[in-house]
Amino acid sequence: MTAARTALWHSDEVVRATGGASNAAWRASGVSIDSRSAEPGDLFVAIKGPRVDGHGFVGAALERGAVAAVVTAVPAGCERAPLVVVEDTQAALEALGRAARARTNAKVIAVTDSVGKTGTKEALKLVLERQGKTAASAASLNNLWGVPLSLARMPRDAQYGVFELGMNHPGEIAPLAALVAPNVAIVTTIAAVHMEFFDTIMDIAEAKAEIFSGMRGGVAVLNRDNPFFPVLIVSAYAAGVERVISFGAHPEAQMRLLAYKPAPAGSNVSAHFEGREIKYRLGVSGRHWAFNSLAVLAAVHAVGADVDQAAAALSELAAPKGRGKRHRVALAGGSFELIDDSYNASPASMRGAIEILANSKPSAAGRRIAALGDMLELGPESARLHAGLESALRAGHIDLVFSAGTFMRALHEALPPEMRGGHAETSEALAKILVAQVRPGDVVTVKGSLGSRMAKVVEALLALHEMPHAVNG
Repeated sequence: MTAARTALWHSDEVVRATGGASNAAWRASGVSIDSRSAEPGDLFVAIKGPRVDGHGFVGAALERGAVAAVVTAVPAGCERAPLVVVEDTQAALEALGRAARARTNAKVIAVTDSVGKTGTKEALKLVLERQGKTAASAASLNNLWGVPLSLARMPRDAQYGVFELGMNHPGEIAPLAALVAPNVAIVTTIAAVHMEFFDTIMDIAEAKAEIFSGMRGGVAVLNRDNPFFPVLIVSAYAAGVERVISFGAHPEAQMRLLAYKPAPAGSNVSAHFEGREIKYRLGVSGRHWAFNSLAVLAAVHAVGADVDQAAAALSELAAPKGRGKRHRVALAGGSFELIDDSYNASPASMRGAIEILANSKPSAAGRRIAALGDMLELGPESARLHAGLESALRAGHIDLVFSAGTFMRALHEALPPEMRGGHAETSEALAKILVAQVRPGDVVTVKGSLGSRMAKVVEALLALHEMPHAVNG
């Protein structure tokens, strides 16, 4: 990994990009800001965050095989280590990202939205890496640290780049978009998320529209069904975007959904684009996945890649961990299906998860069970938005709803008595209630904002396979 042809960064390139001073010559094959995940050959950038200062972990990163570190001061015990000393390590990381973007000829796609951007990014990565070398944000690296880090990791010979841009306050996307400078920008949807920091959903739409400010021409891919489409298309053209490709079920959508049908372990989709019909299978279920797949194909077209090949590759798409990943958990006498959607939640994504559960097929005497944790950052409307999920749960014929958290109590109280599986103040307490109730044949969806810690419920349910003699029900 240290040969010149595979080196991601040379020491002199880092010095030029950051304006720092280096005490050694080296080649790095990767970039890291977390000593725990640093790999041999990495360049470690010691970021000083709100809670942790990376300078205290330079030694650990070097022990794990990092070839050098970017620092503002020489840490104790690292006096002889290969270092690049800079004025500000955050600015240095951004400079590396900017330099990586400047040296590449890759077609770059940026994705933002209120819900689903990570899944859309993963789908783009899946289909494009079959057509050329593709760099993409890992996990949810979509903030002021994650975006420049993802850019800095982009190989110089990449043909495609896919980057996720996130925010929870106004003004956060514009500087990220300036770094990424996308050729194609996708805004999949605008919905009520992070309302604690915004007065209206219109404010969210305007904040998401900041993505266009980083473009120099290019193509915007926008949801024609979303009520904020007019706001976004005006913003896109005002920023100098050359073309807009719309997607959705709307009759004027250019990438238009013709049919969506859930199927075992996936779904079947038919779409119309540029005078022809495209039929393909998705490896995941959920109408929102189908709509986002339209955005994926529109972006593939925009970067000049093969749309038919991309559509065929979507059959291999799998939901990421915590975002709809399915598990089969053995119990004495059978098994149940667990849908892990515990990573994040908003009213829109909750309804999407409920729809997927409603379309599931429990076996024998199995039930459709929803285990829901608080949706966070919804502001003063939080209780109403939680209680408002009751209609979707009833319409989806969900048998039992288990809930956890302060805000989810409003939903629990809004439900008819026969649907109330149980309520607890914490996810840990809810897990104890639920594991005693689940039985063979059930389909269980677990969802909540990351801060509601519903992954604890998932862990408890997955652990049931280790107790084969326990019979629930």
